[in-house]
Amino acid sequence: MPTASLLDATHDAARRSWVRSANGHADFPLQNLPFGVFSPPGDSTPRGGVAIGDMVLDLAAAARPGLFRGDANKPATLAGGASLNAFLGAGAEARQLVRARLFELLAEGAREQALVEPMLHAAADCTMHLPATIGDYTDFYAGIHHALNIGRQFRPDNPLLPNYKYVPIGYHGRSSSIVVSDTGVHRPSGQRKGPAETEPTVGPSRRLDFELELGVWIGAGNALGTAIPIAEAAGHVGGYCLLNDWSARDLQAWEYQPLGPFLAKNFVTSISPWVVTPEALAPFRIAQPARPDGDPAPLPYLLDEADQEQGAFDIELEVFLLTPCLRDQGMPAYRLSLGSARHLYWTVAQLVAHHSSNGCNLRPGDLLGTGTISAPTRDGLGSLMEITDGGKAPIALPSGNTRTFLEDGDEVIFRAHGRRNGFAPVGFGEVRGRVLAA
Repeated sequence: MPTASLLDATHDAARRSWVRSANGHADFPLQNLPFGVFSPPGDSTPRGGVAIGDMVLDLAAAARPGLFRGDANKPATLAGGASLNAFLGAGAEARQLVRARLFELLAEGAREQALVEPMLHAAADCTMHLPATIGDYTDFYAGIHHALNIGRQFRPDNPLLPNYKYVPIGYHGRSSSIVVSDTGVHRPSGQRKGPAETEPTVGPSRRLDFELELGVWIGAGNALGTAIPIAEAAGHVGGYCLLNDWSARDLQAWEYQPLGPFLAKNFVTSISPWVVTPEALAPFRIAQPARPDGDPAPLPYLLDEADQEQGAFDIELEVFLLTPCLRDQGMPAYRLSLGSARHLYWTVAQLVAHHSSNGCNLRPGDLLGTGTISAPTRDGLGSLMEITDGGKAPIALPSGNTRTFLEDGDEVIFRAHGRRNGFAPVGFGEVRGRVLAA
């Protein structure tokens, strides 16, 4: 469990908000206060906001009348801008000052309630945007159970390559095709060659899949040619989101050798709109699970005692599927998976330290994906490729239909929550995406 130094008054589960919908809210109680960029109803201008219950606080408005004072004033103004890049780059101390003041302003008994109340908008009436201008995007492969499951389908005798337990594997993705939740996902087309085919053909993907990941927003960056030490890496994380790394498995199988993912991945990546801060997730930090006997210890540049003691997260992760038939019959989305972020083989700090270890400069607003997070049991798998064993074991849905891979009209929904006795639950909101025809 997290050390007491990570916890403060903003984690007090007994504190309530004068925003009534926040009290008992599954995602956005007073103890969360994630940042995002939104447009209120009747005004298309993007500006920074904070989720509180079923409402969004307009930070652009709140930063003007002197509600934020002293060292919190400048970062609050940055957080109210049309992107969060500058706010993320201001670093952890600035973010903590703004968060602490927001907690005071939105808590029951706040003297400023009458002044702040007109700055709230119903979240259902707002339009969400990408929280930041994403300069670079890197997708890792830190979910060992996913790596093993996929490896067994292609290399039954050698599912995990020998470098996996020494180096955090990753590849550079495409930032231009990252979209916010509720953006439609066009089925990609490309070259695909099935096992029984002698030549490749070009056409829409027949094996469209999702991948369940956490997204990691970079806060303060590093200069080109310098490395971020593992002991300092957590301080360079500005927040977290949910990330769906949509994958065209048939395109991927044909193209990925020898250089790895390309068109099978870069057509779209969906993220949830709210940046959940490291501070909000502090109660859900846990020790990194011990490596199995025989696994090598991380090399020195990736090993820090404090990170091993509290660098992992006990965050529940869920995947739901809503098909046209379920929708037409008035049935709820069907849960495909229930897992946990505790199953990552590498900590987020290790991903950040490794990414910069060769002198690569990370910048505020850069985004990292953890890689697909799967549990060691079948009820917590993070992709259809695993759930259906590569399409060999179709899923039977309550509507009477089956699925192996995604069909047009299918909607994939991710949710995530941190829960711990004595603390308010903290959620991420949803990331949704509906498959559109090619």
